[in-house]
Amino acid sequence: MEEQGKSEKRTFESFHNKYYKLFLLIPLCLIVFSLLYMGMFYSKNNDFIYKDVSLTGGTSATIYGKINTENLEQELSNKLDDVGFREVYDVVTREQKAVIIETKSDIETTKQVLEEYLGYELDGENSSFEFTGSVLSENFYNQLLIAILIAFVFMGVVVFIIFRTFIPSAAVIISAFADILMTLTLVNMLGMKMSSAGIVAFLMLIGYSVDTDILLTNRILKRREWSLNQRIFGAFKTGITMTLTSLLAIVFALLVVKSFSVVLTQIFTILVIGLCFDIFNTWVTNVSILKGYMEKKHGT
Repeated sequence: MEEQGKSEKRTFESFHNKYYKLFLLIPLCLIVFSLLYMGMFYSKNNDFIYKDVSLTGGTSATIYGKINTENLEQELSNKLDDVGFREVYDVVTREQKAVIIETKSDIETTKQVLEEYLGYELDGENSSFEFTGSVLSENFYNQLLIAILIAFVFMGVVVFIIFRTFIPSAAVIISAFADILMTLTLVNMLGMKMSSAGIVAFLMLIGYSVDTDILLTNRILKRREWSLNQRIFGAFKTGITMTLTSLLAIVFALLVVKSFSVVLTQIFTILVIGLCFDIFNTWVTNVSILKGYMEKKHGT
C-alpha cells in the first residue's frame, strides 16, 4: 500500500511537472472572462454591483407575521419603485416570522400601498420602517470602495516588503485580485443585490485570500532543504487544511443564519464563493507561477 502511494505520488509529480504551465490557461481564461463580463456589466448598469437600498437610498419595511409573498409581490411590483422581497423564518420551527420589503419609494408611499394591500394600519407593533437618503448612501458606498482599495494596496505593499522579490510578490497579489474579481463576477451573475455588509465581506476576503498564498510563497522560497515539489506538497497539506476548516465553518454558519439574518447570509455567501475561488487560485494560479519562477531562476 505504501509503495502504491509513493508510485501514485511520483506519477502526479511527473504529470504536474509536464503540464503545470498549461494549467495557467484555466485561470487566465477565467480572468479574461471576468474582466469582459464586468466591463459589459458596468456599461449596462453604470456600476460594478447591484446595490440594495442601503447603498442606493430608499425604504426598508419589515412586516411581522405570516404573509403570502407571491401575492404581495404581484400587487406591489407595479406600485412601488424597484421593489424587492425577503422572508424571515424562525431558525428552529422554520415558521415565517416577517417579510422585508425594500424599495426606492419613500416611507409615506410605501406605507400607504402596504396598508391598502394588507387592509389594516401599520404601526410600531406590527411593522417597522427605515429610510436612507440617496446622498448618504452614495457617500457611504464610495467610502467603502476607498476602504477596499486602500486595504488591497497596503496588502500589496506588505507582501513586497516580506518577500522583496517581484514575481513571487506579484503572484500573491494576482491570486488575491483573481479571487475578488471572480467572486464579484459570480455574485453579479447570481443577481445578488449588494448591501454595505456585502462590501465588508470583500474586505474580509482580502485577508482570507492572501494567507495561504503567503504560506505557499514562504515555503517555496525559504525551505530550500526540500525539493520544489516537496515544498509545494507540504504547503498544500497545511494550506488546504486551513482553508477547508474556514470554509466548513462558514458553510455551517450560513445554513444556520440563512433563514433569519439577511446581513449575515450575504456575508457568508460571499465568503464561501471567495474561499472556493481561493483554493483554485492558490493551488493552480500561484503554484504554477512560482514553480515556473523557481525552475527558471534556481533550477529546483
